Amino acid sequence: MKWKKALPAILLLVLLILAVLLRSRDTSTETKQVTASHGLNRNPAHITYSKHAKCRMSCRHIDESEVLEILHQGKINYAKSDLKGDDCHKKYAVEGTTHDHQHVRIIFAPCTAEMTVVTVIDLGKEWSCDCD
Repeated sequence: MKWKKALPAILLLVLLILAVLLRSRDTSTETKQVTASHGLNRNPAHITYSKHAKCRMSCRHIDESEVLEILHQGKINYAKSDLKGDDCHKKYAVEGTTHDHQHVRIIFAPCTAEMTVVTVIDLGKEWSCDCD
């Protein structure tokens, strides 16, 4: 009969432990999301295109609206990204499908509020380009 008197306290303790565990899980998820997107500003104030990127975009029929589409909605391929060094030397490989159904990888190099598009790759089709 003594355990019946302790039951409310035991239940309260179990609920408190569950709340702490769930809160710590939410915090670690938030930390992972911040870390994963840190450095890649998906809404830069200014975007520049390297000469190489402009050439590749032209021969692969990828326009600026598609580049923005991938920047905003694409997924970072960390295996193809180069995230060593300071913020202005990192390169993010972002992949996705454009509105005209091209599966692309775009290399973005962020530096402060500016984003440089380094190159644009159509992963679904081999194009012949003379961009060198």
